[in-house]
Formats: sequence, structure tokens, C-alpha cells
Amino acid sequence: MNIVILLGAPGSGKGTIAGRLAGEDPKLKHVSSGDLLRGAVARGTPAGIEAKGYMDKGQLVPDALIAQMIKDVIAETEGDVIMLLDGFPRNVAQAEILEKTGAPIRSVVLVDVPDEIIQDRIAGRRTCPKCKAGYHVKALPPKVEGVCDKCGSDLVVRKDDNPDTVKDRLVVYHRETEPLIAFYEKKGLLRRIDGDQGPEKNAVAFRAVM
Repeated sequence: MNIVILLGAPGSGKGTIAGRLAGEDPKLKHVSSGDLLRGAVARGTPAGIEAKGYMDKGQLVPDALIAQMIKDVIAETEGDVIMLLDGFPRNVAQAEILEKTGAPIRSVVLVDVPDEIIQDRIAGRRTCPKCKAGYHVKALPPKVEGVCDKCGSDLVVRKDDNPDTVKDRLVVYHRETEPLIAFYEKKGLLRRIDGDQGPEKNAVAFRAVM
């Protein structure tokens, strides 16, 4: 079992790439930080029970707990599997904790997309509040403007996709997560791909360097 870490700003498409590849190849396992938390809580693992206490209070789950959940998933994963780790680590401190777990890191792939393209991508997102289908006003518009193709509900802009929120998220990314690029580059693990090629070409480029 090996780990491939996905790096990239919010909206860079790293989750889409990981999900696409994992859906095509059973040897690839997409693990996002959100899925990790929800899975641990649902299974009632010791780390999940402890994390739920923080979540119920609206507090951030400590880095060490997230790392323990990753260790749990690694221990449960058998065979020749590559785990695509999406959303962790988010900063150098978390990366150092991940190292201490002894997790076998195969590579770190940066999905590189300029901020202005990310802002345009996210600003155009629309979501169905009922069936959770996703759209984009330019790249994937619904047949009828503002209406979900699948269930006919009115589409909404998620709070996280608000332009001001996007700018704030990018500021946090550059301050906290971007230093991981240099951190992993020094270790010889970093690979880069152009994340503005479209979902299919992005996935092909990712697979080629992972």
C-alpha cells in the first residue's frame, strides 16, 4: 500500500481527478479529509468517537486525530492499493505528523491552477439543494437556466462558492498550504501538472506522474 498526496488550491480540481481515477481503477482509493472524518465517526472508531466530540461543539478536529484516522485506514487497507489522499496534510505541521505515522508516501502531485481561473470556476458553480447535482454556468450549464436537470429544483450558490469566501479560502491556502510545495520538493516527492486542461486530460496527466 502506498499514498499519493494531492496538493492544490480549493477549486483546482484535485478531488475531481481523484474521484475519476478511483472510479476507473479498483487499485486506487480516494480518501478525502471529509470522508475520513465521516467514516471514522460512522464506524465508531476510538478516533472517530473523540473527533465527534469536537465536531458536535463546532470545533476543529486536532491534527493528531486526523493522522490517527489515516493510520486506521492504512491498517484496514490490504493488497496493492494506492491511496489518493485529498485534503490532508493542509500545512507543514500536519505533514510532519503524517511522516511520524510511517505512512508510505509514493509521491505528492500539485494540481497547479492560477487564482484567477479558480475564482472563475468557483463563481460559476451551481448546486441542487435537493439531489446535490452540480453544474457550472459555463462549463456544465443546466438545460434550463437555474433549474436542476435531474429533479427540477432551483439551483443555488453554496456559501463556500461565494466570491468573497473564495478569495478568503485562497488567502488561507497560500498562507498555510502552499508551503507544502517547498516541503515536499526538498524531499524529491513533488510532481506538478497543469490543472487547466479539462477533467479528462487532468486525470491522464495526474496518472502519468503519480
